[in-house]
Amino acid sequence: MAQNADTIRSSSKDTLRNHHLKEVSVRAGRISSRNTSATPLQVLKGAELEKLNSFSVADAIRFFSGVQLKDYGGIGGLKTINVRSLGSNHVAVFYDGVEFGNSQNGQVDLGKFSLDNIEEIALYNAQKGTIFQSAKGFSAGSAIYLTSRQPQFEPGSSSTGKISFKTGSSGLLNPSFFWQYKLSDNVYSTISTELVHANGRYKFRYTNGVYDTTAVRQNGDIDAQRVEAGLNGKLKDSSKWAVKGYLYNSERGLPAAIVSNKFDSHERLWDRDVFVQSSYNKKFSDRYSLMVSGKYANTYSHYVNPDITTTTGLLNDRYYENELYFSVANKLRINKFWDVALAADYQWNTLHITENDSAKYGFAPPVRNTLLTALASELHFKRLNVQANLLGTFVNDKVSIESNSDKKREYTPALLLSWQPTENPDFRIRGFYKSIFRLPTFNDLYYTFVGYAAVKPEFNKQYDVGFTYNKTLHQQTLVYFALQADAYYNQVRDKIVAVPGADLGRWSIINLGKVHIKGIDINAQATWQILYDVFVNTGIAYTYQKAVDVTDKNDFNYNQQIPYTPVNSGSVLIAAEWRKLTFTYSYIYTGERYNQKANELANYMPPWYTHDAGLTYTTRYNKHKLKLTAEVNNLFNQYYDVVYNFPLPGRNYRFTISSTF
Repeated sequence: MAQNADTIRSSSKDTLRNHHLKEVSVRAGRISSRNTSATPLQVLKGAELEKLNSFSVADAIRFFSGVQLKDYGGIGGLKTINVRSLGSNHVAVFYDGVEFGNSQNGQVDLGKFSLDNIEEIALYNAQKGTIFQSAKGFSAGSAIYLTSRQPQFEPGSSSTGKISFKTGSSGLLNPSFFWQYKLSDNVYSTISTELVHANGRYKFRYTNGVYDTTAVRQNGDIDAQRVEAGLNGKLKDSSKWAVKGYLYNSERGLPAAIVSNKFDSHERLWDRDVFVQSSYNKKFSDRYSLMVSGKYANTYSHYVNPDITTTTGLLNDRYYENELYFSVANKLRINKFWDVALAADYQWNTLHITENDSAKYGFAPPVRNTLLTALASELHFKRLNVQANLLGTFVNDKVSIESNSDKKREYTPALLLSWQPTENPDFRIRGFYKSIFRLPTFNDLYYTFVGYAAVKPEFNKQYDVGFTYNKTLHQQTLVYFALQADAYYNQVRDKIVAVPGADLGRWSIINLGKVHIKGIDINAQATWQILYDVFVNTGIAYTYQKAVDVTDKNDFNYNQQIPYTPVNSGSVLIAAEWRKLTFTYSYIYTGERYNQKANELANYMPPWYTHDAGLTYTTRYNKHKLKLTAEVNNLFNQYYDVVYNFPLPGRNYRFTISSTF
């Protein structure tokens, strides 16, 4: 949200004073000013993303409430998120409107996404607060929407771009290049490239109750390359279209858990993600709109662990995944207060591994055909919005030509409300109910000793009630204030879990138990004008969450907190701007947790917290915007684990120089 204030007036009793100010940029930060959404929405975009001491999308999402990040260490470590304790597989990631999927294990490594090409990160609990979206948008427990940078061409210019270079601790070298070119008044192209190199070495502290050692993390190196190219345009009939190509290639070491004084590791992982996606949007009239999108993706991963041998030699697996996806969404306005929408998505996925590995594991290459249909309706009055949708999921799995198909069919509803109880548009009450499920992934079903596992889908029901308040104030000190709070209750049934078997390299996948999750998320945001040219943006997020196992009253761990879920967590963000300088400070707190189901001393993990600080100097040089940034992360050098026995870096540094052109 932005407010152009050439004059801001403040009054006190009988005196009226005029203050002539420069433009005041009111940034909503994690709280969206679009407070009519019936589902909780947290947003970081534009300047906020640049000011965070974040290297990737995963680092930035840590500041959202209700989110737990699983980080296996360093720049190259895998990073996934868990929203409201539903699990990483219930988080859908959309990149420019199309899902970035992974049918093999259902989890997306958010460390792959750089912030250099991201304009906005939006996190929706349940689903996006609109009925006009793909059927995929209705099919997850929560959703992350990543939006790439939009062009801002200067008058008389046909191009814009940015070149950046980061360096710092752990041997980091990270050059990036971003360029957009106006091919015509209605068409522009985008190219974004990036290289990441790091040795991944950093000091950590290890203690087992007897020994207290400081060592250096090994095998955490990474070499990665990302290239994106796209075309965006508008047609004379006001329709919009976009085409994007994407390539990500990496080789990295996988640092192992620190167990029994073993500090080295030899596991290696090669990744290659390639996709081409396109979309088309057209509003035919005030009554009918159409949205079409498609995607082809090819994913390759190669995992080597020379410390584990099999009957055919060392563990050396190659996975090949293909995906084909089409989506059509329609919206029809029945009258001025009633809209309906119908969306249908088709997705085809295959997974196979090399011939030798197939024989080794008894692996039969699966083919999955998925059809999603969503019928949605919205009633929108002056103060009340009501949305309802019914999602139909039809899945046909086949593991070989001779075998019979395994068919699944589920219908899941959702109801969302947003209500403005008074004439004041700044305050709204909202709530939702959503029933959703997730299918077992290819790994869950087929990567087993017997070639197929009878794993049922995992279901959950979500309940939420909350409010939002946004206010722009015409005062000298407090310019903008926003608050949102939500209480929620989730019920999970047939939770899919992995349990160790005879071969620790491949665990057994089973359905186990019930989990009840109760929580509160609170976010507050404010923008202050301290002096004439000093502005301070502040943000606070807090989460209280009880996520307990209620499977069996006779179990020892009945009604105990599930692993890796803190009861209390939160963050603080402060950004102060004065002329050409910007100072940022962030604090993240994660309370005590347990790394196993039993909440006992042997599984206890203490709280951790980090303080990060950064200073940016911005100036103009030959019509170019030049920025110099110095950052100190984990300022007080705390040693901590997010995942047990996977230590994270202590105090570390990063320096950035960038220039727009």
